[in-house]
Amino acid sequence: MIGTWKPARDAARTRDGRALNLEKFSKLSLLCGAALSLGWGGAAMAETAGAAAGDAPAASQIGEVVVTAERRNTNLQTTAIAATVMSGEDLQKKGVMTVEDLQFAAPGVTVNNFGQGIDFNIRGIGKGEHNSQTLTGVITYRDGVATFPGYFTGEPYYDIARVEVLRGPQGTFVGQNATGGAIFVTTNDPKIGGGYSGYVMGQVGNYADVGAQGAVNIPVSDTFAARLAFNAERRDSFYRVTGAGFGDPGNLREASARLSLLWKPTQALSVSFKTDYSYLDFGAYPADPVLATNDPFDITANDRMLALDRFVRTVLKADYVFANGVTLRSVTGYQFGISKYFTDLDGTNVGHSTWQDVYKEKVFSQELNLISADKGPVTWVLGAYYQTDKAVFPPGDLIIGLPLGSALTEYHMEGSNPKRTAAVFGQASIDLSHGLQLQLGARYSDSRTTDHIRIVQYGTPISDEQSQSFTSFASKVSLNWTINPHHFVYAFVATGYKPGGLNLPVGLGIPAPFRQEKVTSVEAGWKAGFLGGRLRTQVDAYYNDYRNFQVAIGYPAFPIFSIELNNANPTKIYGMEAQAEAVFGDLAIDAGIGLQHSALGTFYATDPRAVSGLPCDPATGPSSVSCINLAGKRQTYAPNFTFNIGVQYAFRLDDGDTLTPRLNFGHVSEQWATLFENTARGDRVEARDILGAQVAWRHGPYIASVYGSNLTDQHYVAAVNSGLRFVGPPRQFGLRLTRVF
Repeated sequence: MIGTWKPARDAARTRDGRALNLEKFSKLSLLCGAALSLGWGGAAMAETAGAAAGDAPAASQIGEVVVTAERRNTNLQTTAIAATVMSGEDLQKKGVMTVEDLQFAAPGVTVNNFGQGIDFNIRGIGKGEHNSQTLTGVITYRDGVATFPGYFTGEPYYDIARVEVLRGPQGTFVGQNATGGAIFVTTNDPKIGGGYSGYVMGQVGNYADVGAQGAVNIPVSDTFAARLAFNAERRDSFYRVTGAGFGDPGNLREASARLSLLWKPTQALSVSFKTDYSYLDFGAYPADPVLATNDPFDITANDRMLALDRFVRTVLKADYVFANGVTLRSVTGYQFGISKYFTDLDGTNVGHSTWQDVYKEKVFSQELNLISADKGPVTWVLGAYYQTDKAVFPPGDLIIGLPLGSALTEYHMEGSNPKRTAAVFGQASIDLSHGLQLQLGARYSDSRTTDHIRIVQYGTPISDEQSQSFTSFASKVSLNWTINPHHFVYAFVATGYKPGGLNLPVGLGIPAPFRQEKVTSVEAGWKAGFLGGRLRTQVDAYYNDYRNFQVAIGYPAFPIFSIELNNANPTKIYGMEAQAEAVFGDLAIDAGIGLQHSALGTFYATDPRAVSGLPCDPATGPSSVSCINLAGKRQTYAPNFTFNIGVQYAFRLDDGDTLTPRLNFGHVSEQWATLFENTARGDRVEARDILGAQVAWRHGPYIASVYGSNLTDQHYVAAVNSGLRFVGPPRQFGLRLTRVF
């Protein structure tokens, strides 16, 4: 990645029986990987690990960074988008192992883990309500395929080529579920003609942590290559669980593997096949009441807890380049996952309030792109997209018990929720005079969601058969100016959207569907290089008009029940972000900062946690003790301030060895877990300050790293949901041994 900064047009082109067997596979993988690591080395995240785990910079310039947000490889510094891009080696250095860690490495990002699924927000927009009806507003792509929207999010980062955190609505290229932004994760491809190469890494740490990962590139012929990668880890629980609970209280047992194939019979045709399998047993996500005063790792639960995800993802990508430079691309994705989640809903050993959920999801997607050549006064992309997504709740597998054992104290749900979306999109970039460029993009989408649901609500049978369709038009108009090879400015107006959904019946008839969200974002930015390529910066400012925010409130006529509604008046969110990277010889520094302000429009609601029989119309109220006007309240999970910084220095030793210490710090300011901002009910989520460090010694192909995360051992509440507090991970430390070959 070392090189000089070029303008964009010169950028790079380019617990049943099966579960027990899987657990045995996990243990075997750990033992084999650890033996390889200790016997003949270990590796960083990829062949690029020459600079991994804190190795020294190779030169006193910052290399070009590629971003793929616009379906072609472009230079980040001359692309009209606010983004943080990290290579596999960057992830290792910054301690980013899962999606939750991104909030401490990129500005404007919050990730709140509630167990089964996460709420991911960028610039205060994403998923502010944690329930199955509300879709995510920050979608993750893996190797070009949109992943499960909200579930199966604990997949580890291993053998990664690049992670792109795209801030702001990505309506043109990503489509729905990208009102806040998107994450593009790209794994390493096989290398044809690259010989046998790869890495292997072993890890040991506190909490009896043992892990291993690795990858090997296999050259099959002059036109065909394969790559095998794996990751496995086991770790004891962070929690001290007392009471009459069942199952593991949070012991981690996970194993993942990936097979990648690359066939390039001619210069024009390239076909890539990747398939992933992951077995992720998190043991449980223990949590206790939000207002509890004990240490949050001391849990007194008395009902069964379980957290197990299993899924497979297959991606087939084919590129054909015509003689005129136009590329025809096909990306096909298939994903199937099963999630099991049991928890103690009251978080104590006093009562028996239980949630048991088995969730199955199958996603098929197909995208076609026609991409013009990279050079020329006009470049363009045309695309079409189709996706089906079916969520299934098997009979007897979603139960809420207050307690279990009686039809009058149990809530059962079974059935399916199939969804379908189709879209066409395109973007054109037109070079004007004096370095100016005009970009025009648009996407039309048609989505449909259907419920085939059967409910037994505390003895009352309810049938839910309903469908709803949504259509959306997203667009982007951007004016870009390459002032000179070192300075680039842009300004655009872009929109993004998230489909609406269906409310489940609550014994009072079927509530109306909730509408789709729409964000209109105005953004301006300046990207620059200084000091002969030693310093690179990004600065941006944005203003978002956020309409129809989806929120769960008390049913207006009968607030004892909760349904999903829209805030008809727009929420205003504005702020700025800045990022910088600097290399001065053996000293490297990277930093990011985000400032944000949000305010809801007029919106009346009854807090679902409050017992009230008073009516409360969302538009007119009237205002009362229980009917609250939320105007001016902050958006949920929208911190006003985020900050991250990393500093490392490479000491040159004898025989070419290097010793590189590195410090990482991430700050996310306080947030509100609900729109009601009720401190007495535990709505305030306090700030988190996470300090990490590592010292890496490199000797030839060998790397030994001592690492630590959350070094101050801050016990912080990471999220609040259903009256429970979910704590972030405590201090962890250990040793990694790596060999690159």
